[in-house]
Amino acid sequence: MTLRISKQFAFSASHQLDGLPEGHQCGRLHGHNYVVEIELSAGRDQLTGPGFVRDYGDLSGFKGWLDEWLDHRHLNDATKESPTAENLAVWIYESWITVYPELTAVRVSETPKTWAEYRP
Repeated sequence: MTLRISKQFAFSASHQLDGLPEGHQCGRLHGHNYVVEIELSAGRDQLTGPGFVRDYGDLSGFKGWLDEWLDHRHLNDATKESPTAENLAVWIYESWITVYPELTAVRVSETPKTWAEYRP
């Protein structure tokens, strides 16, 4: 049996994507109100304390990192890869898997109707 928890976080940032056809709207400088959802999982025998996959309070470090490094930033300057939702999901996962070994997925949304998910 696997138990999963998730929590959503938000930040606002700009980006501009290269390699698109001329006139593509995402090739212009623009911004989004991003939503990032991280998912953590554990087996029932791995739960901690009163029965947590991880205490939600332990995720405050992630929120602080988002606020410091991504919120109200130009993502082309903040990341090494093209700042697509897909690349952001991978980058966030790889940046946080050592802090949260229970991390099983990262979802990044640029709009309320679109998500990119990285689930290794």
